[in-house]
Amino acid sequence: MRRILRPELLLTGLLALLALASCKENDEEVEEYPDWQKKNEQYFTNKYNMVKQQIASGNTSWKIIKAYGKPADVDGFTGSATDYILVKVLEEGTGSGCPLFTDTVRCHYRGQLIASTTHVDSSDPELGIAFDRSWNTDTYSPATSTPSKLAVSSLVDGFSTALQHMHIGDHWLVYMPHQLGYGSLVHNDIPAYSTLVFDMSLAAYYHPGKAVPDWQTPESFVWDAE
Repeated sequence: MRRILRPELLLTGLLALLALASCKENDEEVEEYPDWQKKNEQYFTNKYNMVKQQIASGNTSWKIIKAYGKPADVDGFTGSATDYILVKVLEEGTGSGCPLFTDTVRCHYRGQLIASTTHVDSSDPELGIAFDRSWNTDTYSPATSTPSKLAVSSLVDGFSTALQHMHIGDHWLVYMPHQLGYGSLVHNDIPAYSTLVFDMSLAAYYHPGKAVPDWQTPESFVWDAE
């Protein structure tokens, strides 16, 4: 559950490079990630353009959010498409306020790559291998799963940006270009130049100096971010 940490906080080296499955030992072995950079960049560009069209047509279930630290948009979307994350709102929460960069959160999440040669998600053919998740069971249940404790400032830019716009109870599917993920770095099961897709739900957040309690079931948990 540490794979969404910022790239500069990760140790990279030979073992990480060997995790990349694109090298072939013989002609019969299937290459898992052919033209991966090109494929991911084209995928995100197409997704970005689709979401812009959806928003223009009045679809309110999609959002385009500029990464924190980038110049704010004044009139329309400015800058490169890779300055943004794309959000599909699956469920709207009722909490007030959003986490700050300096806050700590409790968050449920699952991270996936886009579909590769041999890994295709049967529930969404656009997606592939799930490289990380916060819940220990096969099926996520907000009633029984324990959300991970994460420092917003320690996460990759795309994940951190999403959290800073979420309210308690929000459930989002978030698409992050590799520029807001690990970029040209290889990390564990994540090849370089990978678009990251996160199913994420914000359960709670805490300001600096506020103790983060052990997680309780929804029935007994009382949230307080003051």
